[in-house]
Amino acid sequence: MTGRTLLGMLTPSSNTVLEPVTSAMLAGTPDITAHFGRFKVTEISLRDAALGQFDNAPILAAATLLADARVQAICWNGTSAGWLGLDADRELCAAIQRETGIPATSSTLALGEILNRTGQKSYGLVTPYLDEIQEKIVANFAREGWTCVAERHLRDKGNFSFSEYGPDVIARMVREVAAEKPQAIAVFCTNLRAAPLVEALEREIGIPIYDTVATAVWGSLRIAGVDPKRIKGWGRLFQEVA
Repeated sequence: MTGRTLLGMLTPSSNTVLEPVTSAMLAGTPDITAHFGRFKVTEISLRDAALGQFDNAPILAAATLLADARVQAICWNGTSAGWLGLDADRELCAAIQRETGIPATSSTLALGEILNRTGQKSYGLVTPYLDEIQEKIVANFAREGWTCVAERHLRDKGNFSFSEYGPDVIARMVREVAAEKPQAIAVFCTNLRAAPLVEALEREIGIPIYDTVATAVWGSLRIAGVDPKRIKGWGRLFQEVA
């Protein structure tokens, strides 16, 4: 079978959202499929053990297994660069490409590319994370030139627990940051069930919402040479950001 586009997604082991949501996003494009490789992530905090989950070695090992599936893109579908700094993902993606010969990106790097392409400098931030994680994200994004004008977080160290928050909780946080009129809203966690809410919330609040499961798909399609506009029904990102 020819003409297929295969996207490789590096997945936190305790994540139960990004796989079904990514597959749902691609359901209307049967020639594009996502394939997932896991490595261990069970806690999001600044403890040494939690930070050590994001050492490059296990992620590279998972990437080499995805390469066996002849994927055309590999994406780190997680947000650790928010608190580790975006250079962590830049270095990781460069290492993946050296190791596999396959272009690589991450949900966080794709979000940064989207903000830069659209010229959006102010954003609202929605996450499930602890206070100290949220503070790191805001500071690291500021170093990249993006200003947080409103934020909400759930003070949870998860990671599995992030998937158990319902749509009412997520929508409430989005509406609260929208009240401060940011240029865009980032829902920054690939284990929150935000992406299915984006289209309706964007119509309601009039502000683009960039969910990091969606940014991972957008970025993966771009580096695989596929037009993201092929994805319909998942928000303004896919139709408006070239």
